[in-house]
Amino acid sequence: MAPQAGAPRLVLLFSGKRKSGKDFVAEALRSRLGADVCAVLRLSGPLKEQYAREHGLDFERLLDASTYKEAYRRDMIRWGEEKRQADPGFFCRKVVEGVSQPVWLVSDTRRVSDIQWFREAYGALTQTVRVVALEQSRRQRGWVFTPGVDDTESECGLDDLEGFDWVVENHGDAGRLEEQLQSLVAFVRSRL
Repeated sequence: MAPQAGAPRLVLLFSGKRKSGKDFVAEALRSRLGADVCAVLRLSGPLKEQYAREHGLDFERLLDASTYKEAYRRDMIRWGEEKRQADPGFFCRKVVEGVSQPVWLVSDTRRVSDIQWFREAYGALTQTVRVVALEQSRRQRGWVFTPGVDDTESECGLDDLEGFDWVVENHGDAGRLEEQLQSLVAFVRSRL
């Protein structure tokens, strides 16, 4: 169940493949609306924090897009799946603790169980946003297919999900992306 204090006015759940630009789009939306209105939440944050604690690793280095993080990615995925099997809402509950802004942008939704938890906790306040990018665009951003990472639930769990509330095309066309961001900004403001 969701915490009672600090209930949001809107929850946007961002999903997409690695290097599709989920974080970039969420941060761009927050910069247009303001940090006092939007909080960018990363489900991977509490996961990486707990993983680092249990494995004696540098939590801060697990947060960036470094080779350090990549060296542990497969094991982190395995470990996170074990935690989720025991308690599907574990990381969702952790990430919303203490958030005071009225709009929550969850920038790394990866599983149907994540969406289910937020929908059960926040109902109609929850909207899904799929960020898509051509494989060529993802490669230009440094993506390389990695077996055991790109073919697991953490990357493919929402591929067959239909009915996203929003689809943001992030193929590298700045003008087109700006149009889509403006539509999202207008929607968010309509909910405040």
